[in-house]
Amino acid sequence: MEYPKISMVIGSYNRLPMLKLCIDAVREELKDTSYEIIVVDGGSTDGAVEWLAEQKDIISIVQHNRGEWLGKTIERKPWAYFMNLGFKCATGQYICMLSDDSLIVPGAIKNGEALFDLMLQQDIKLGGVAFYFRDFPVRKKYAVAVNVGNLYVNHGLYLNSALREVGYANEDYHFYFSDTDMVLKLKKNGYLCIPSMSSFVEHYFEATPEIRASNNDWKKDEDRNRLIDSWKGIAYPESDYDKYKKIVGYWDWHPTGFDDPNNTIQKLIDAHS
Repeated sequence: MEYPKISMVIGSYNRLPMLKLCIDAVREELKDTSYEIIVVDGGSTDGAVEWLAEQKDIISIVQHNRGEWLGKTIERKPWAYFMNLGFKCATGQYICMLSDDSLIVPGAIKNGEALFDLMLQQDIKLGGVAFYFRDFPVRKKYAVAVNVGNLYVNHGLYLNSALREVGYANEDYHFYFSDTDMVLKLKKNGYLCIPSMSSFVEHYFEATPEIRASNNDWKKDEDRNRLIDSWKGIAYPESDYDKYKKIVGYWDWHPTGFDDPNNTIQKLIDAHS
């Protein structure tokens, strides 16, 4: 059996208009590439589950993560749990991770794929490629994210076999910092993580703030401390422990900046409104 080159893994919940945009952009971007789309939906009630069921090119996983069932409150599963469902289903050489409130600027995935291919052809042990993104309108400039002194992938590509090797995402984190932890596990196993200078993603930060507020924000400090404590002396020098306790990370801005000729962010804004 021939497997696809790229597996898209997209987390989604109650953002159907944005999800449709995200999917359509992926279809257009990868129309000349072998790919699969895997969407892990958290039990949407806005019609997304029904829409996904009609999409014959999408592998849909519905993991109800809110509400009640049979008189009992459904136990909330962490980000790593539901994303691992998608990661473990992926059959492509590369896994591209996105969220439903993000939209690729045309060329983002293809440029990241080309960079990954080039590095592997040069026998460079590459595990992840981070795309530049911005949380519009909070941040107007594009950046990649750095925690405890290490670049990690917020949106971007992973080598599927490398994720399998390190056991995917750590499900002990409630919601935040598991993506950082996953890249640190890759680095511990000798893999590199680099940015793609020509890959950009728009993330509309003001979309459904009530969903973001429900993402276990009150446990964010616990997750941050777990990351800092777990990787002390491994991913960063012990002497930096107090520094990261105060400020765990920063944005690494794109060195030349980027003006999107496609005005991609406006599509997200229009979908939200």
